Amino acid sequence: MKNKRKNKLCETTKELGEHRIIALIQKNIELMPNMPVPFGDDVSAVEFGNGSLAILKTDMLTNKTDVPKEMSLWQAARKTIIMNISDFASKGVKPISIIVSLGLPTTYTSKDIEEIACGLNAGAREYGAYIIGGDTGETSDLIISASLFGTANKKDLMLRSGAKKGDTVAVTGFFGKTGAGLEILLNGLKSTKKVKEKLINSVIMPKARLIEGLTLGASGAVTASIDSSDGLAWSLHELSKNSNVGFMINNVPIAKEVYEFAESNQLNPLELALYSGEEYELVVTIKTKLFEKTVKEIENIGGCLIPIGTVTKDLKILSDINGKKRIIEPRGWEHFKS
Repeated sequence: MKNKRKNKLCETTKELGEHRIIALIQKNIELMPNMPVPFGDDVSAVEFGNGSLAILKTDMLTNKTDVPKEMSLWQAARKTIIMNISDFASKGVKPISIIVSLGLPTTYTSKDIEEIACGLNAGAREYGAYIIGGDTGETSDLIISASLFGTANKKDLMLRSGAKKGDTVAVTGFFGKTGAGLEILLNGLKSTKKVKEKLINSVIMPKARLIEGLTLGASGAVTASIDSSDGLAWSLHELSKNSNVGFMINNVPIAKEVYEFAESNQLNPLELALYSGEEYELVVTIKTKLFEKTVKEIENIGGCLIPIGTVTKDLKILSDINGKKRIIEPRGWEHFKS
């Protein structure tokens, strides 16, 4: 028993993986009483009276693990902002200001610094936010960490919890492009020039669904929400765990470019769509009686809302697509392991 305990204490971050690391940290810190947003949701929050919340989010990008060689410093800096804004979008919160911490190698030039600054500013202004400060330090590799601030009413916040049996499961777009794009960038898989450009662009120039998120938050129709940056399958499992429900998925929207790429490389397009990650669509559950109305509201702002299944009482996450039933496994992008 003693040796087993010792072995557990000696597990490396690679063996633990991101999710167990977070659980280990949570176990060893004192949680703030009456947290308005539970530990482990997409954002954090502090209440400052009358149901008003300060919404906080931080996420970082590191050069070695997050930046393909084809991605410029401008694109890497912008993506750091997009990663954070996507989490705000999933809660229906508008970002106001951003603080950025930069870990910079000593070999970086003034041109490199300007490129990073312009990328940060471009990402912030694209979604109506401003960078208001931060910190810099010397590191062996590039690290960009952004922290967002916004405000919201507690009653309007879309959490991961709240999905109910009979709700409609929906997403704000098509899946698989980033998974295919990463196969091209990291593993050298081939594609036609036109398709290759679109797939790679999905990785290096991602978009956050902020307008959709704000519209969904204001609709009063959403019962639970998450962004899909860790993959569609993993997002469904997170919603399931936090809402204590299951899902029957009967449609996975796959981008047309993914079908062409998968066929030419003998890959399964459904696997790319479910398990790739690095996508920033919103995965939501919606009161079924309000679904059609919500679809029209999203279409009115130029977006789309695609039904993919139904919330069930059974805690399993299953798919029934083209007559083929399967279990959707809890796989996706995970730092330290992926």
